[in-house]
Amino acid sequence: MTVVRDAVKAALKAQSIETPSWGYGNSGTRFKVFAQPGVPRTPWEKLDDAAQVHTFTGVAPKVSLHIPWDQVEDYAALGAYARERGLELGAINSNTFQDDSYKLGSVCHPDAAVRRKAVEHLLACVDIMDATGSRDLKLWFADGTNYPGQDDVVARQERLAESLAEVYARLGEGQRILLEYKFFEPAFYSTDVPDWGTAYSHCLKLGPKAQVVVDTGHHAPGTNIEFIVALLLREGRLGGFDFNSRFYADDDLMAGAADPFQLFRIMHEVVRGGGLAPETGIAFMLDQCHNIEAKIPAVIRSVMNVQEATAKALLVDTDALTAAQRSGDVLAANAVLMDAYASDVRPLLREVREEMGLAADPVAAYAASGWSEKTAAARVGGEQAGWGA
Repeated sequence: MTVVRDAVKAALKAQSIETPSWGYGNSGTRFKVFAQPGVPRTPWEKLDDAAQVHTFTGVAPKVSLHIPWDQVEDYAALGAYARERGLELGAINSNTFQDDSYKLGSVCHPDAAVRRKAVEHLLACVDIMDATGSRDLKLWFADGTNYPGQDDVVARQERLAESLAEVYARLGEGQRILLEYKFFEPAFYSTDVPDWGTAYSHCLKLGPKAQVVVDTGHHAPGTNIEFIVALLLREGRLGGFDFNSRFYADDDLMAGAADPFQLFRIMHEVVRGGGLAPETGIAFMLDQCHNIEAKIPAVIRSVMNVQEATAKALLVDTDALTAAQRSGDVLAANAVLMDAYASDVRPLLREVREEMGLAADPVAAYAASGWSEKTAAARVGGEQAGWGA
């Protein structure tokens, strides 16, 4: 048992969770954005806040950027600024959905000039990867149609493939495309990358540098997300996660908030398939905005929720599970998983943090640090970061 416990602790200490720059800015629904005091005004201040999350959790060293939300004149300097704070820049997220030109789509638009504009933006994002040392170009497209007959759905797939191929050819050594999918929104009739199968199909045609991102909020209710994870992992095409939680559709709640058992089931498949090994390259990213809750504590809590799900997945008695599965003992097999899920791993995680030289309770430690009060007093004037819905 001591050997198992030590192995679990070692895996938890080695875990790396990437946080989103946009999670530190103001956000909201289509009805209202609620501003909060102390919210960052620049990408530099976002990194300052992200550094707080890593300081108190010890497992959040990477920060995703979103372009142009995080546009700066000198990306190499931004990367250096991150490193000075114990961070590194993670995925570069493109934005082909907030320009008037993209009303009918971006890389799938029927107008070649609009497609050209979108592709040039994606190529510019690869330039940013070069400057920052980022490995991943994360692509999510709002492209789709609202009415039957609005456009040729097959032609749109061909345009998508052509655009992706050009960007893929631009990738450097060690760089890759992470293609995200979303089964609806904002298009009402058809979405051009609606599911994992469509994303997987395009990635296969592109080559080994293209992999699929599983956003846990981008599925129809009742979808077995862990099956998708297991299949993509088996095929070597699981590039990463966008962790978040939802009660109805889409995302933006803290990871594990709505269905922590689902998060555990996903992490069980990751562990079972060897997905925690660094050589798999799987990026464990958060993709969420915090509309009414405090930003940094919500990100810290999300990191902790992923840690708890991972710890429980690591505690699954694989020998007992395999034996029950092979003997056809349905109830025993299910009980093995349920026993691991029912484990209270919080004492174990507190022990892990203390061995890492961290406070046992990251949320309480952050609250006691005074960072929130300090930034609220200092970040006065200017324009707070946010997506401005």
